[in-house]
Amino acid sequence: MSAADVAQPAPVPQPATGAAPEPHAAPPAERGRTERRHGQVRGLGPGPVTRWAVAIVVGGLFALPILSMLEFTLRDGDGHSLARWAALLDPDNAARYAPLWQGLRNSLVLAAVTVAIVLLLLAPTMILVTLRFPALRRPLELVALLPISLPAIVLVVGLAPVYLFIGRTFGTGVWPLALAYGVTAMPYAYRAIQASIDATGVRTLAEAARTLGAGWPTVLLRVLAPNLRGGLLAASLISVAVVLGEFTIASLLARQNLQTALLVVNRQDAYAAVILSLLSLLLVLVLLLLIGRVGARGGRGARTEGP
Repeated sequence: MSAADVAQPAPVPQPATGAAPEPHAAPPAERGRTERRHGQVRGLGPGPVTRWAVAIVVGGLFALPILSMLEFTLRDGDGHSLARWAALLDPDNAARYAPLWQGLRNSLVLAAVTVAIVLLLLAPTMILVTLRFPALRRPLELVALLPISLPAIVLVVGLAPVYLFIGRTFGTGVWPLALAYGVTAMPYAYRAIQASIDATGVRTLAEAARTLGAGWPTVLLRVLAPNLRGGLLAASLISVAVVLGEFTIASLLARQNLQTALLVVNRQDAYAAVILSLLSLLLVLVLLLLIGRVGARGGRGARTEGP
């Protein structure tokens, strides 16, 4: 028998050139974690109808009193007009509404001083603790969040001797009230700034800048502050909202701000008080929308720069 007569084995089929290998299927546990991480778990989240229903109900609960206030300010005899709104800017009513404008100016001054306290005192302290004294983070957090658990009347009782000394030494102006407002806004500002610090490699950025020869003022102002811009802006807007809506501390300490002025004017003209209340609500709503936009932008930036 010759070699040609020996039966040759059938050739083994080879995969086509350029064909991609079949990907390995992920284990069920890992696939489940991935789906949960991306929010793709079925059956746990509310559907579109439920979300729209909740949004309509909640939006109606907020919109109904605001629309009622707006309708109240437009009443003019048997009809509706903008006469009540125009009366606020009428020069003949300047003396009548003088406490209102004075209270608004005082609140704006207090808001500016409170924001300065947050940006120039609280934020650098938090950065210093993060970089140099990490063991003090928990005590600082306890001190910063403590005012949120204390009623305003308790703060006033504790701060009354301090304001008595300030009044005798520096006068009884309205600006010292910002010290109390700084304490009141500190828990909210602390959370906003700390969230931004946790999402940013503050220690790495500071060490890199110091390695390149930058001084601490440069590190703080030109390296860390731009990266913490979202948290600093959110803390500032929250502080402004807290100042514009505060009444108890100013009333008990006999200081005039927007809310106490509204109470005074309400005894003379309820329409003007409601109009200013609407405007203040609109301003706070704009601030909250800005905070939401800043937070969303910061979250996208952190996801983009993350691993």
